Amino acid sequence: MAFSVQMPALGESVTEGTVTRWLKQEGDTVELDEPLLEVSTDKVDTEIPSPAAGVLTKIIAHEDDTVEVGGELAIIGDAAEGDGGQPAGGQTPEAQPEQQPEPQAEAQPEPQPAAQPEPQPVPQPAAASPDGEAAATGATTPVLMPELGESVTEGTVTRWLKKVGDLVDVDEPLVEVSTDKVDTEIPSPVAGTLVSITAEEDVTVAVGGELARIGTGAAAPAAKPAPEPQAPPAPQSQAKPEAKPAPPPEPAPQPEAKPEPAPAAQAPTTPYVTPLVRKLAADNNIDLNEVTGTGVGGRIRKQDVLAAAEAKKAPPPPPAAQPAAAGPAPAPAAPTPAPALAHLRGTTQKASRIRQITAKKTRESLQATAQLTQVHEVDMTKIVALRARAKTAFAEREGVNLTFLPFIARAVIDALKIHPNINASYNEETKEITYYDAEHLGFAVDTDQGLLSPVIHNAGDLSLAGLARAIADIAARARSGDLKPDELSGGTFTITNIGSQGALLDTPILVPPQAAMLGTGAIVKRPRVVVDDTGNESIGVRSICYLPLTYDHRLIDGADAGRFLTTIRHRLEEGAFEADLGL
Repeated sequence: MAFSVQMPALGESVTEGTVTRWLKQEGDTVELDEPLLEVSTDKVDTEIPSPAAGVLTKIIAHEDDTVEVGGELAIIGDAAEGDGGQPAGGQTPEAQPEQQPEPQAEAQPEPQPAAQPEPQPVPQPAAASPDGEAAATGATTPVLMPELGESVTEGTVTRWLKKVGDLVDVDEPLVEVSTDKVDTEIPSPVAGTLVSITAEEDVTVAVGGELARIGTGAAAPAAKPAPEPQAPPAPQSQAKPEAKPAPPPEPAPQPEAKPEPAPAAQAPTTPYVTPLVRKLAADNNIDLNEVTGTGVGGRIRKQDVLAAAEAKKAPPPPPAAQPAAAGPAPAPAAPTPAPALAHLRGTTQKASRIRQITAKKTRESLQATAQLTQVHEVDMTKIVALRARAKTAFAEREGVNLTFLPFIARAVIDALKIHPNINASYNEETKEITYYDAEHLGFAVDTDQGLLSPVIHNAGDLSLAGLARAIADIAARARSGDLKPDELSGGTFTITNIGSQGALLDTPILVPPQAAMLGTGAIVKRPRVVVDDTGNESIGVRSICYLPLTYDHRLIDGADAGRFLTTIRHRLEEGAFEADLGL
């Protein structure tokens, strides 16, 4: 029977996914759970595995096609049916080579008539392969666009990794798919042959839409034995012992030996790498031929390039001694672009998928909501001192560094519990407000691919130490590309650390349907008026931070935003986190 490869649900609000790259081509044999293709949603990139073993008979959603959740991506034929379909054609792969020598043996006594039966067996395999194709077509499994995120409804096929006629295994990557959130590979649902590609590259397919079709595993072998009997060496080997006039055909095998060096030259070819990996390698001056891939089939992943880049950074320390010698001769250095961006000067390039998604979502956010920003100044002096006291013991005990972000996150969670009207969303169509009973915190993370906002679900249940571990973990996996689809959806409030690059103030853009987003500016020392317990005032040096809150005025009024920020400010300036830190 034919198996349909469908776009799975890849997140709470993802309704579609985009095919970024096919890892298998039509006609390829695939095994169960072997990656078929890469799919991208507005949340994550992932590979879609094959639901069954067989042959990829048809690709319905091609690269860059966007497919809705549940939409058909491809068709995979059942290997058992493919085997059963060939006898219906009259011959099995094993019977074909056995029958071909028989007419040749009868023709051996007569050299001239032997040349006439030769064309007759040739059409027989040709006729058998259509039968095999028909069998594969009759028992095909569709490769469908899976669900790739909570709100993703479609995906675009960016690159096919297999061609029609290629054998694919279950879970072998077939195609790369891109959505408005992520790029990913979709694997083959079954083992077999990629029979047809339904969605070509740059085609957008809805979730559940068909990308391709995979035929049964028996259809592919039926095509391969056909060309083998057509090769002249087989009849020549039989003619040589009987008659020596057969040397004329001998030149045919000789040219066949000449092409052998060509495959040897193709051996050092670099395995396929995604555009992101290729760009990352170029930015770090990494030769991909020297990188050993750890992905499926030896495919080079982003982590492999980053590891090679880290290993390459070891030698640079010796050149550091050269500036010491050059110190006495001060020469004004001409400004040069950052190494990772030097290749951009003077070029026009297509925006990356993540950049396109960011451009689209931020514009839609500003157009669909009534955003404004309120800023409060917070004295972080007590938090700075508390962190200095606890950070060493905390790192030894928890295994992560103690940053300022867990303190702010804890204060935000407490404020959201006090002000539930901030932890809410407004539905424009139904005119209803949803007030959430849990705090699902999103954190903006700067990655090589662009800005991502992974979510820590039920963050309100975590302690300060638990928040520190969760933030460090989710940020690291966001940068390495190991996030799960659900970790990029379902947030009710987001924090963006704008101070990580020294920014004092910014106006964050909301992530609908969230009603608010908090920015955390850099903590800097400033002179401020300090009031002691007796009311005396003095000028002191304090650690100051600005907290800009962008909120949706359709749901939150300025006074509501002010009360929310005041609660956060009091919690941080109070600095009562000793119990959370075990002090």
